[in-house]
Amino acid sequence: MERTAANAGAAGTPPRFASAQCYDVFRMQNGRENLKRPITYWIGEGAGWLLQHVVTGLTATGLTPNMFTYLGLIVNSAAAALFAMGLFRQAAGVLFLAGFLDMADGQVARRAGQVTAFGGFLDSTLDRYSDLALYMGLVVYYTLIGRTFYMVLAAVAMASSFMVSYSRARAESLIPSCKVGFMERPERLVLLIIGGASMRMAPVLWVIATISTITVIHRVVYTWKELRAGRSIPGASVPQPL
Repeated sequence: MERTAANAGAAGTPPRFASAQCYDVFRMQNGRENLKRPITYWIGEGAGWLLQHVVTGLTATGLTPNMFTYLGLIVNSAAAALFAMGLFRQAAGVLFLAGFLDMADGQVARRAGQVTAFGGFLDSTLDRYSDLALYMGLVVYYTLIGRTFYMVLAAVAMASSFMVSYSRARAESLIPSCKVGFMERPERLVLLIIGGASMRMAPVLWVIATISTITVIHRVVYTWKELRAGRSIPGASVPQPL
């Protein structure tokens, strides 16, 4: 003990300050690493912090996760109605709230210990109705103002978005997992919010329709390769060549 203290004193570092200096060095290194993180990291951290506080508040209400799922459908339908009336910025604000509800129902279920297989099924089913409602609102709007091309574009975006979800669900009845591709529902909702807030919905619909179609093709090819490689669930047959 005395020898250790003497050595520490000889090195010019009193033992009682050694741990404090190590902590300061640790903080400086963490600070440098944080400065190198991209802005998207901090956006994600902020959104996660906000979501956790929202989930805490929603859990305290005593409402069941399924109630929040139904509420999400209602709010999405309200956003769809605003899209149909051409109130894009207002629709974007309501859709932002709907996005939080869509994320919160599963979080509330886990926080309250009420995760069930039926809850997941109900959530996925009502999400499809929410998607259809949003795009139908855009179809109605473009039909009312006589923009046939954009009405068709909104319909194509609606169909391709539905196929992204369907292709994954159908593929996962044959193979263990099919999460390839990019344009999932959260990405589509973010794009619709951006399109509504900026009043530039047409480019957003182009992006959704194009990348969703690419995602579907990717999932078809991926599923075929997985089945050909023998990585299938029991009962699935080997496919014919594409």
